[in-house]
Amino acid sequence: MISSLNLPLILVAALLAVASPGPATLAIANASMTGGRRAGLALASGVSLGSWIWSVSAAFGLGAIMLANAWMFELIRYFGAGYLMYLALRSARSSLRPVKLVPDARQPQTLRAAFGKGLALHLTNPKAILFFGALYAIGMPRGATPLELLIIILAVGVQSTVIFHFYAWMFSSAKVTAGYLKLRRGFEAVFALAFAGASLRILTAKLQ
Repeated sequence: MISSLNLPLILVAALLAVASPGPATLAIANASMTGGRRAGLALASGVSLGSWIWSVSAAFGLGAIMLANAWMFELIRYFGAGYLMYLALRSARSSLRPVKLVPDARQPQTLRAAFGKGLALHLTNPKAILFFGALYAIGMPRGATPLELLIIILAVGVQSTVIFHFYAWMFSSAKVTAGYLKLRRGFEAVFALAFAGASLRILTAKLQ
């Protein structure tokens, strides 16, 4: 039973997708450097919950249902692109505002707001739908048992959660924060371009 499960392939694919730079990792880095470690960890928790939701949904076939009904996928795609563009505009506006280079200049952010931002970011990312749908299509054997589904959901979920929270911890270190404060406007400009680029890629992507 378990021998038919291609768990190594699934975990490697998930590791490459989660660890590579993208809207989620950019948002975590931004929140950690501007709001501190707690804000970064809260946002990472929201992103992680989004990953768990999409993983469970894909495991039980929701991804296939959404792809079969293009209007549902398109709705999330445009909403996600709009949210990324909103983040791009916020970062661009922040890059134009000079601040004093002291730790107190970090922007305050409630933990609830940070968590909600991370959750919204991942739930409106159409690439997450495609990724988890492909992941289960490739790695899951036909007629998979509930135990096999549970193994994949737990393995991918725990791995993603650890990676996202590691990013939050890393980017909230004192040295990284000090470097960010000195180069804040440049970082915000890069974040703005990255979020805008991700938004445009989502808008121009064609559903196969």
